[in-house]
Order: sequence, then C-alpha cells, then structure tokens
Amino acid sequence: MSLVDHPVEPIQNSNDAQAGSTSQYFSRRELLGAGVTLAVGGALAAGLRAWHGHEAGMRADVFIGKATSYNDSLVFRDAGAAEIFVAEGQGHRRDSILVLEESGMDSALQDARLDFVDLNHDECFKTSNAGRWSKLESLYLPASLLQVDFIVSMPKLKTHHWAGVTCAMKNLFGVMPGVVYGWPKNVLHYAGISESILDINATVQPHLAIVDAIVAMEGDGPIMGTPKQLGAIIMGRNLPAVDATCVRLMGLNPSGVTYLPLASGKLGPIREQNITQRGERIASLQSRFKLIDAPHLRNLAGA
Repeated sequence: MSLVDHPVEPIQNSNDAQAGSTSQYFSRRELLGAGVTLAVGGALAAGLRAWHGHEAGMRADVFIGKATSYNDSLVFRDAGAAEIFVAEGQGHRRDSILVLEESGMDSALQDARLDFVDLNHDECFKTSNAGRWSKLESLYLPASLLQVDFIVSMPKLKTHHWAGVTCAMKNLFGVMPGVVYGWPKNVLHYAGISESILDINATVQPHLAIVDAIVAMEGDGPIMGTPKQLGAIIMGRNLPAVDATCVRLMGLNPSGVTYLPLASGKLGPIREQNITQRGERIASLQSRFKLIDAPHLRNLAGA
C-alpha cells in the first residue's frame, strides 16, 4: 500500500510544505491498520568524510550567554509570533501527560499560556529522506510541522552513552512519532543513531536552536547522568555549529561526536575558525564534562 504517490520536498516552511499536495495524511489508527513496513539498515557508515578546513565555505554565528537561573523568560510572543506551541515525542515513556506532570512542564506551560502537542501520536505524513546517510528512503513526520513557519530545537545539554552528546541535532529525535518509530525510537537506532540524526536534520531543517546549559548533565547521560551547573544558554541558526560550540563548552572534542564530522561542510560548519562567536567567550564558561569509560567515546574525550 502506497501512502504517498509522490513524496513531498523536505520541509522548509509551512507554505512550501503545504504546497506538496501529493502528500497523504493519516491518523495513528490508519497507520496501524495499514501495516506499514519500514526498510531500515543497521550498518554504520564505512568511514568519516574528510574533515576539510574550508567546510565548503560554510560559516555560522553562535551566541553564548550567561544564565545562572531559570527566572528570566524568553518568549517568542515578544518577537511578534501569532501562535506558539511546545511539542515533543519523548522516547522512553508512552504517556506524555505523565511525563509533563512529573517534570513540572505542565504547570510551566499553563503559566506561559502555551499549548502542548504530543508528536508521538500526531497525524503523520511521509516525505523523502533528504539526507540519505542511512538506508531509510523516507521519513514519517508529524503533521504539526506543516502548520508552523519556524521550528526551534530546545534541548538540555547532556552527555549520551551512545552518541557522545545530545544537543540541538540529536534533540530532533523528539520530532519522530513513536507510533511509527517505536519507543525509544528503536527503528532509528537500528538505522544508525548518527545517520538518523543527520537525516532528520537535513529533512526537517530547523530554523533555530536554543540550548539550555544552565543546569546540564554529565556522566552516564541522557538518563542516568549527574546534574552539572554550567550557567549558559547557547543559540544559533545552524545546528551543527551550535552543537560543536556546546561540545567545546563541555571541554570535549567535536570531532569525537560521530555525526558532527559527517555534517561538516554539508549541513554546516563545525570548525572553530568557521564559527563566529557572539556573546561570552567559550573559555570563560568552559567546564570539563565527565564521560563514561567506553572505547567509542575516547576520541570525544580527547584521548
């Protein structure tokens, strides 16, 4: 059964996405009834692409600001946004309302008068995989993405026992609907975590990242780690540049995060000389993050 006769183009904005009239929307019930099978490949890339210093001429700005508490607000309404909603498709719990309540986010959203959308159970549409780092030919995305003009990735800075770090790019796993990709998004794990990160970013094309590093996490993240006070907010419109800057703030080596050298020169710059630093200097806030002792993380640690 073909759910889409002709895949729509990768998402750039709501007008472009809505112009893809050949896309077909389907509910969770319809998806399950269709018996959809995804062809995935678990093989890792044969090797990292050459990390060229010029990075195809790509440059980006990244802002670092001091932020020692959560008392200050950052509201897009002040910039003239007509509508804002917070969306998430968490990977380890199917009950989104329980997660909201236990995290305290429900009361925070009520205070800010913001709606919440559960992307795990949103209606879905199928689009071509713009990245093709993995063997996934298509991606299933929540239809809510087609209703917005501006997509913001808002992660908390953490270590990750597989990917090394989870930041603005890895955070987009939360866009992928659990009703398609499972809990904790196992289809994407089998396709390759790094490859899936790159595919999702190339396809969704988020417009901004705001990284919460006020209280971050080190050690055995992203679940069993230890809170670490860093006191920073990191912002930028190019997510590879933002992630590379965050890794440097963690006192770690960006080339040791597998997906970053692969993104270099394709999705954005990651070399320090190609990133214009705004706000605070990295050295003024840099603090070494602890990692678990694992062979695949030793390059990240600079060993």
